[in-house]
Amino acid sequence: MGIKTGGAMETKDLGKTTIGMQPNLAAMLSYLLGFISGIVFYVLEKDNKFVRFHAMQSIIAFGFLFVLGAFLGFMPIIGWVLRYMLVILEFVLWIILMVKAYNGELFKLPVAGDIAEKNI
Repeated sequence: MGIKTGGAMETKDLGKTTIGMQPNLAAMLSYLLGFISGIVFYVLEKDNKFVRFHAMQSIIAFGFLFVLGAFLGFMPIIGWVLRYMLVILEFVLWIILMVKAYNGELFKLPVAGDIAEKNI
């Protein structure tokens, strides 16, 4: 299986993982529980940059959304409405990121993807 970037398929192999799992499955699972599973896979996976990228992107994106959601939860009425909208956004993003990772795509979010790329 190759890495997809923007729709074009590269012939680059995803490689092997140190955790004994298929790289695309490990990358997908790094999003499963948000930043928590991202931390687990980032710590456990030492070599595979594809898995480490997705794990770090999960930590950054869902960690930020968690903090933002907590902040909005303290704001009466308007914060609660925005928090509800944020939960919907998180769910959609979660599904997209898991599908892209499972399909072997190196899908970068605008800010979180750049930071993750520098820290793998």
